[in-house]
Amino acid sequence: MWQGYQQFYGVRFDDAAVATTWSRLRHRDEPMHGAVASMQGRVVGLVHYLFHRSTWTSGDYCYLQDLYVAPAARQLGCARQLIGHVYEEARKKGASRVYWLTHESNTTAMRLYDQVAERPGFIQYRHVLPRTTG
Repeated sequence: MWQGYQQFYGVRFDDAAVATTWSRLRHRDEPMHGAVASMQGRVVGLVHYLFHRSTWTSGDYCYLQDLYVAPAARQLGCARQLIGHVYEEARKKGASRVYWLTHESNTTAMRLYDQVAERPGFIQYRHVLPRTTG
């Protein structure tokens, strides 16, 4: 699933980042979590989400960072189920918001997202920082 996610977005994460991510997902005290969707005993989707503080509210925000469903399992409700799982976990943790980003070309996913969330109109800006050695 993780490789399929990377292929879908045309990215490749370096081995150190992947190892760190999986280590964080397995560590109980980390604010990063994951879940999978399965059908007939096979994993067909994954979601990663993390909790962080906000200056706008006393409750944490929940950032749904990665959501991927295998092509053969799309349009079967897996993505909706994974989003619902994140909503429930965020409620349990007292988060005040779940939010995520998607690429503007991902129109198929946006049809679902428009049904399960609001689109607030914010535009993301980013600046990638050079890696430092030290």
